[in-house]
Amino acid sequence: MKAYKYLINNKLKSPAILLFIIVLIQACSSTKYIADYQSIVKKVTIDSVDKKFEEQAYNYVQKDIRPASAFSINVPLYNLFNTKDGRYKTNNIKPFGTPPAILDSTLVEISRTQIQKFLKSKGYFQAQVTSDIKVKDKKAEVKFSAKPGPAYFVDKLSNSIANTKIKQLYESNKPGMTHLHTRMQYDEDSLSYEREQIYRVMKENGYFYFLRPYVNFDVVGAEATSKTNKIDLRLNVTDPEKGPHRQYNIGTTYLIIAPSPDGFPDSLRNYVSRDTTHGLSFTDLSKRYRRNPITRYDFLKQGDLFDIRNENLTYDRLYELNIFKNVKIDYFNRDSTSNKINPVIQLIPQKVMSNRIEGEVPFNGGTVGFNLSNTYTNNNLFRGAERFELQVKGGLQSRIGNGTSPFKDIYQRDFSISASITVPRLLIPFYNPTLGGNGMPHTTFSSSYIYALQKDVSVRRVFINSITYDWYETKSKLHSFTPLNFEYRFGNLDDGVDTTIILNNLYYATLLARKDLTLGMKYNYTLNADKLSQLRTFVYLRAGVDIAGNLLQGISKLTGSKNDPANNDPAKIFGLPFNQYFRPEVDLRWYKHLGGEKQFVARLNTGVAYAYGNSILTGIPFEKQFFAGGSNGLRAWQARTIGPGNYNRQVLASDAVRKAVFGLDQLGTLRIETNLEYRFTIAKKFFGATLKGATFIDAGNIWNLRKGESITLERPELDELTVFKLGKLAQQVAIGTGFGLRYDVQYFVFRFDIGLKLKDPQFTGSDQWVIGKYFSGARDFKNNYNATHAPDTYRFVQYNFGIGMPF
Repeated sequence: MKAYKYLINNKLKSPAILLFIIVLIQACSSTKYIADYQSIVKKVTIDSVDKKFEEQAYNYVQKDIRPASAFSINVPLYNLFNTKDGRYKTNNIKPFGTPPAILDSTLVEISRTQIQKFLKSKGYFQAQVTSDIKVKDKKAEVKFSAKPGPAYFVDKLSNSIANTKIKQLYESNKPGMTHLHTRMQYDEDSLSYEREQIYRVMKENGYFYFLRPYVNFDVVGAEATSKTNKIDLRLNVTDPEKGPHRQYNIGTTYLIIAPSPDGFPDSLRNYVSRDTTHGLSFTDLSKRYRRNPITRYDFLKQGDLFDIRNENLTYDRLYELNIFKNVKIDYFNRDSTSNKINPVIQLIPQKVMSNRIEGEVPFNGGTVGFNLSNTYTNNNLFRGAERFELQVKGGLQSRIGNGTSPFKDIYQRDFSISASITVPRLLIPFYNPTLGGNGMPHTTFSSSYIYALQKDVSVRRVFINSITYDWYETKSKLHSFTPLNFEYRFGNLDDGVDTTIILNNLYYATLLARKDLTLGMKYNYTLNADKLSQLRTFVYLRAGVDIAGNLLQGISKLTGSKNDPANNDPAKIFGLPFNQYFRPEVDLRWYKHLGGEKQFVARLNTGVAYAYGNSILTGIPFEKQFFAGGSNGLRAWQARTIGPGNYNRQVLASDAVRKAVFGLDQLGTLRIETNLEYRFTIAKKFFGATLKGATFIDAGNIWNLRKGESITLERPELDELTVFKLGKLAQQVAIGTGFGLRYDVQYFVFRFDIGLKLKDPQFTGSDQWVIGKYFSGARDFKNNYNATHAPDTYRFVQYNFGIGMPF
């Protein structure tokens, strides 16, 4: 009883948990809210249906009489908000949850009929389905009993296609598209699929006026052929009454841009210019756009055979230019005897300029802060769909707790300004590749300035300039290549900082106080990013590499500048040392669809930062090192508060040093993380959106690759704790678990995750399994930790807020 009271007083103070308890109470029974003559459907069963068709047959049960899942809170939520005076409301219904399944004999009969039709569509031509309803204590059970009879199979398959060209086209494409074959069980879905495939092939091969009804089937049953449980199936492709099907070529394309975002006025709705060049007429009534950047993505070319794929491609690319809010393609034929059709592409422009203000409040354990950004966008800077973006962003981070007010102890300030111009094609000197068949290619020129202040430690400034090319190999394969990435960084240690103490406790503090150059290139390959929002089974991969310093190394040798290891003096360009490193990263995920809206995700995220050449003396730049923890990684830890290896912040010289270098001392040159997450839907209608849930387990850490990269130069023995060794992997891996909520409003997903530490590698032996302390002796454990790690405090539970999915 004492343990129960402790749980209530200490573990159930969260409003979310209290709401969950209320929902459970509401879930006890919905029957008390209905009239005496009504019943709630608690169970629906379908007997004697082939197992492979059970799920499909159940889908024909009307939704209003399908009972809710035992684990769903949709009905309890509906009861919570839509009952009054012991009855369901009849007006002012709140859009939360789903009403219970109330028995309706009419819907039962409709369901019975639909199930019977479904079975017949699957080859059970003699199928009969009956229904039975049992009611007890206002709870109903509906049972559908099927007598499917024998299944019929295709004995003979033939076709009747009068048009010779269409017949040849069908026969040549048939092996790669058909689902029809002899000895198959009759299936109307296969017939519909065949009809759709024939329609697609015709539309891809010039048959502009071809329609689906021209494809039909004749089924000759056993009663006509004297065959037992067998049928003959014949495919027919008929011609229209006015004559045989004809193929059409593209004539002149008329591309017209409306005068304003309001669209075309009636006087210009059918405007067509007679001024054509190479089979294309371009008319910009708005006077805002240049011809070539727009017509480049018109794939309906004069003389080409009509192909529906080119029409769809034109739609996709013109929308992806992000300058038109509406794209409409129509066709006309001036002469009924001509085999040419003329496309008319009508474009309605959208507003060119926009301004967006965004903000967030990062709240992680004992810290709180805010980030505020303003982004100005111009989608047509040089009248060619060039996207210009200017962003100004600033933020603060402060420690809270111990009775102090928020933002009294601000330890971090950040500011950045960035500008970019994105051109919707690849700007490559002396080469003009024709791309766009699978996605819009881009060339992006970007420049940014970053300012970062760590209170009482340092100020860092970074200038970054780059050129990046993005293009699609296929719809699922994206390449991103940055041939030029130039970074100039310089920093200063705070005037009041005790340089000796900082340098002795943070080996890479020299990186915070030095000026250097980075010149390199980047490459990223992404597979299946287009499937991330889909409930299906697939593998996602994002692999990239950042290489820097090789060109500058060659220049330094030509100019006679060499590094001097004996004096710790790296080679220089223009009097500044340059970085030389190799930094690959891989994000590999497996998405497994478990049916319905359930999904399992397994993820491996790893990266290495390897310094060589001119950077052996100085190491990896501060911004290029890895950290662990945070809302997208090990969610039971705050970002930058775990690792490397078995590192424990107790080794730092004093409370003042721990406070000063917070967030700076827990970095590494190797990261290995893995995440397992099960995702599901909790409520379809929850305050106007969908409420989804997730349970997860995260594991991983960061390490150093080399000795000498330990946190403090005074303690070289820390190499044993922080340098990666395969034999110590098990004792250096952090493990956390948790539960998350995702509030999905279609365009955004607001995420809240609660992470619980299971195994913390900063401790040794069995003490690493801190989950035992959480349930027994948590207060003493935290007090002891706080006494030796001040001003740090220990938290078993970590809260994370975010926008978008974690991965």
